[in-house]
Amino acid sequence: MYRNYRRVLIALVLLYAAMAATASAQAEKVDEYVKSEMQKRKIPGLSLAVVKNGEVIKAQGYGLANIELNVTATAETIYQSGSVGKQFTSAAVMLLVEEGKINLDDKIGKYLDGTPEIWKEITVRHLLTHTSGIKNYGEKEINYRQDYTDEELIKVAANFPLDFQPGEKWSYSNTGYILLGYIIKKAAGKFYGDYLKERVFTPLGMTTARVINEEDIIPNRAAGYRLVKGEIKNQRYVSPSLNTTADGSLYLTVLDMAKWDGALYSEKLLKRSSIDQMWTPVKLNGGKTHPYGFGWGIGEANKHKLIEHGGAWQGFTTHISRYVDDKLSVIVLTNLANGNPGIIAHKVAGFYLPEVMPAERKAIKIEPTIFDAYVGEYQLTPALVLTVTREGDKFMAQPTGQPKVEIFAESETKFFLTVVNAQMEFVKGADGKVTHMVFQQEGAVLEAKKIK
Repeated sequence: MYRNYRRVLIALVLLYAAMAATASAQAEKVDEYVKSEMQKRKIPGLSLAVVKNGEVIKAQGYGLANIELNVTATAETIYQSGSVGKQFTSAAVMLLVEEGKINLDDKIGKYLDGTPEIWKEITVRHLLTHTSGIKNYGEKEINYRQDYTDEELIKVAANFPLDFQPGEKWSYSNTGYILLGYIIKKAAGKFYGDYLKERVFTPLGMTTARVINEEDIIPNRAAGYRLVKGEIKNQRYVSPSLNTTADGSLYLTVLDMAKWDGALYSEKLLKRSSIDQMWTPVKLNGGKTHPYGFGWGIGEANKHKLIEHGGAWQGFTTHISRYVDDKLSVIVLTNLANGNPGIIAHKVAGFYLPEVMPAERKAIKIEPTIFDAYVGEYQLTPALVLTVTREGDKFMAQPTGQPKVEIFAESETKFFLTVVNAQMEFVKGADGKVTHMVFQQEGAVLEAKKIK
């Protein structure tokens, strides 16, 4: 009997040794890949967390949290959330729904004073799902250096014409989430950031999560950067009031996000029915659905369910990818605008779950004149046009208000980007002329009509 016990013990030791060796090999591959991507994309600093079955199996920082002070990035480095913060806004709304203080199908005029007539049919649900028709604000509509009161910002938004009738289409709107912050304040009786601290951050032990405040002394806070003609520059100034809005103005670490991730598998914070609603694709007026819920994108990777969201703001880019059926999550926070952490998150996930490893896209050479038929402007959303051009033998695409990026052919009609995980296919009509483009990014699919 002792001999059998010894054999089992030896077998277990060998098994644990093999598992440790596998984990070490995975970690080395991840480190090598992340460092390579950071160098290629000129990302100063990056923090990563991999969570499996509720356990943080890797949490690490790479590069510099602050270039000028030569501060190393770690798992405890604090980054701005960008639109990853929207999932916390939607959670706050659902907590208030559970408390009976908000109804998803209430008209927003119930919570906001002085709303315009064109908003009369817009509901809380429309704001959560980006189907309200309210224009997404940009620097043309809002002065990023000006401080606004709540009332002033609502008044600015109220002057925007609707891009479409509520529920008719899907179009990403940061403006809608700003309004949700004010709705939370009205329903909860307190600033949405205070409500999050009380109901989400403190109960989950997210000790460094909070609303942005550049005036406060905050240990481990990273500096944000951007690239200007290939040279790293500091982030641009944004007024304090615009850095406290509910469209994505939080400070977070990857360890905070790991705790949040774990709570989403339980009912510690929200009822399962509430979480299910957050992860249900929105149904449009015509009956079609769009792969977006309440602050979350909904898709799949090789038939593995994927719930995710990215963010970008003031020199920071962020991403969380949750392969929910596999209980695998990857969180990537960077301190570079256009750092494109979603690509990194997907690839890292593939080291731990090979079935979801993104396919390596290979560019082929096509006759440049073939591309001339595709040159023009494509209406991605009511507020976003993608301009496609050819520069010699290079093919370029430029979204409204953003820099030009090169696109690469994988066939004579299909192209892909390397700066983000996006693909486009040009479609011709019966007369042989291009009618539209099918654009795919991070699980979302948009048909863009050629308008010029």
